[in-house]
Amino acid sequence: MPGIVSQFQTAAENAKVAGFDGVELHGANGYLLDQFLRDGSNRRTDAYGGSIQKRARFPLEVAEAVVGVWGSQRVGYKLSPHFAGYSMSDSNPPETFSYLAEQLNRLRIGYLHVAEAIAGPMAAPAGTVRVTPILRDKFNGAMIVNGDYDAHSGHAAIARGEADLVVFGVPFLANPDLPARYRKNASLNLPEHATF
Repeated sequence: MPGIVSQFQTAAENAKVAGFDGVELHGANGYLLDQFLRDGSNRRTDAYGGSIQKRARFPLEVAEAVVGVWGSQRVGYKLSPHFAGYSMSDSNPPETFSYLAEQLNRLRIGYLHVAEAIAGPMAAPAGTVRVTPILRDKFNGAMIVNGDYDAHSGHAAIARGEADLVVFGVPFLANPDLPARYRKNASLNLPEHATF
């Protein structure tokens, strides 16, 4: 495991040499950090599996190594509490991701990027507890949200204090002029997923 942590550190160093302004650790969507964190994918019985603390060990070691390169404010962390692709699952996303957010808060990273769809096919099933508001209470840095937000719901999330920034992905793919369309309250092109 230390060798893999070292690879993340090297990647952070290379990004710095290349002139990046900072880095975001991709701990979402079934990527390696996400696989270690969730109990549906992490079946290890060693120091990196079992309890939440042990499952979070590897993601936090990576975060600490990258903060060591960049400083805390130039590092962000993306997570996706309800992502279910690639057989990803967790028995208690509010508890699992709250623990990670608390630990990342202690590292004082610059932001937390939460991918938790509020609507559409990627949204959690009805009756599922939304994790984003819980994480907002656990994390003091900037909070970025994404997941089927539009101009209205994005402004509402910021007004509620649930987010500091809103990311728009799919709408931008179909509407390269998205900010202008939102400003004018113009209609949007429908996304064509086959062209993504």
